[in-house]
Amino acid sequence: MRMGVVVIGSFNIDHVWSLPELPRPGETRSGTYRTGPGGKGFNQATAAARAGAATTFICALGSDAGGTLARSLATGDGIDLRAETVDAPTGTAGIYVDHGGLNSIVIGPGANAHLSPRHIQAQTDALSTAGVVLAQMESPLDAVAAGFTAANAAGALAMLNPAPADALVPASLLARCDLITPNESEFCAQLARHCGEHVEADGLAGLDDDRLHALCRRLLPHGTVVITLGAAGCFASHADPGRHGDDLPFRRVPAFPAQAIDTTGAGDAFSGALAASIAAGGARFSDHLEFASRYAGKATEKPGAAEAMPRREELAD
Repeated sequence: MRMGVVVIGSFNIDHVWSLPELPRPGETRSGTYRTGPGGKGFNQATAAARAGAATTFICALGSDAGGTLARSLATGDGIDLRAETVDAPTGTAGIYVDHGGLNSIVIGPGANAHLSPRHIQAQTDALSTAGVVLAQMESPLDAVAAGFTAANAAGALAMLNPAPADALVPASLLARCDLITPNESEFCAQLARHCGEHVEADGLAGLDDDRLHALCRRLLPHGTVVITLGAAGCFASHADPGRHGDDLPFRRVPAFPAQAIDTTGAGDAFSGALAASIAAGGARFSDHLEFASRYAGKATEKPGAAEAMPRREELAD
């Protein structure tokens, strides 16, 4: 039986400033500072592990304090870390968070930019037995493609979170994906790039379901698209609903109530928890979506990214 989640992605040291309002161009503002672990890949791996999945995380790290921290944190959460050590500093991110939990982020890739296809291909023992292989676009395209090629060959679900929004996701990579999990901005960016269809991200949640389903089918005709819509919940669209145990070609799931203080890792929480739920099997797709939505909502109630990911038992609250 296929079980567990393999995450291919980034690890960053996050430098976070919290302040009443996000700075505008040319402004200098005062805020409070903290630092902690992040990177979309590590956030998602932490979410998957804390949501209950046996999790392997494949990444690139520097020979520095950041790399040492990554190894320590992975051990603490029971994550099987498969790190390629490279001659570059461990990745970093600068994050501004306002009083409502909204954020702006700048990434310094560092070691993440040097993750090699050779290192991915060396992890065949993990990739060949995974239920879900999850990646984002904070790692080199050829490394992500190598991971999905292995996933396709082994029969694992290839799941892509096409983030950040300015990521160049080629059609060849989308063709390898069984499931993608963009937010509004990421979905609209890829829709414009691949289909020439221009839709405003701010208005996406307000579109009727038939229209949203049609747009999803244009972007990924062969697979499943799950768009995270923030406070409006999420929308799922299938090419073949039966493959995932769904009885509907498309559906919405509302967001779960949360006292949000920091939305920095909410999308990563959703993707990691969704991957964990799918890998566990034995549930309808609507149940997977509801679990991921509840998990993501809970993650916004703590500050930080990876460290904010809740443990499964916390969701009982």
